[in-house]
Amino acid sequence: MFSGIVEETATVTRVEKEKENIHFSLNSSFVGELDIDQSVSHDGVCLTVVKVTDNEYTVTAIQETLLKTNLGDWQPGSKVNLERSVRADGRLDGHMVQGHVDLTAVCTEVRESEGSWYYTFEYEPLTEEHLTVEKGSVSVNGVSLTVVNSQSKTFQVAIIPYTYENTNFHDIKPGVLVNLEFDIIGKYIAKILKQLGKI
Repeated sequence: MFSGIVEETATVTRVEKEKENIHFSLNSSFVGELDIDQSVSHDGVCLTVVKVTDNEYTVTAIQETLLKTNLGDWQPGSKVNLERSVRADGRLDGHMVQGHVDLTAVCTEVRESEGSWYYTFEYEPLTEEHLTVEKGSVSVNGVSLTVVNSQSKTFQVAIIPYTYENTNFHDIKPGVLVNLEFDIIGKYIAKILKQLGKI
């Protein structure tokens, strides 16, 4: 379980393909605190640490993950938002994020607004559960954000300077693919309503 509060951005150092899987090695300031089999959110994708060295660690993405996320676009030098799992003894900032990306969206507009930025994203819903609500929560590349201008296939988020500077949002331009995870509570409600024949 994650909160969508990014700890830092890491750099992809190596990309190695093995059959249908891809191993990604990354450099991070907290490499020394990681253990094998630990879960870490990478741009909103929960991946398991499979190897740790002095200055980098490795995670593996299987074909299912590669099909539903933007990880296939990662190259050495790519900047990735990182968050370790939530501690049971800490405050839960952001919102409940599972690290299970629902689908990708494309950035269609970035608009600066007197010190903040409005990003517009467009996506193709795969089920009724893939929806946003005004002032609801959504995870974009692992960042917990509040939805504005919610539409059936598009939405906007407003980014403050701290988030812009300390995540990979400063690299997101029109045409860039991002990972989306919709709010888990909203997904459960939509599923129940569908089973009851209400949607």
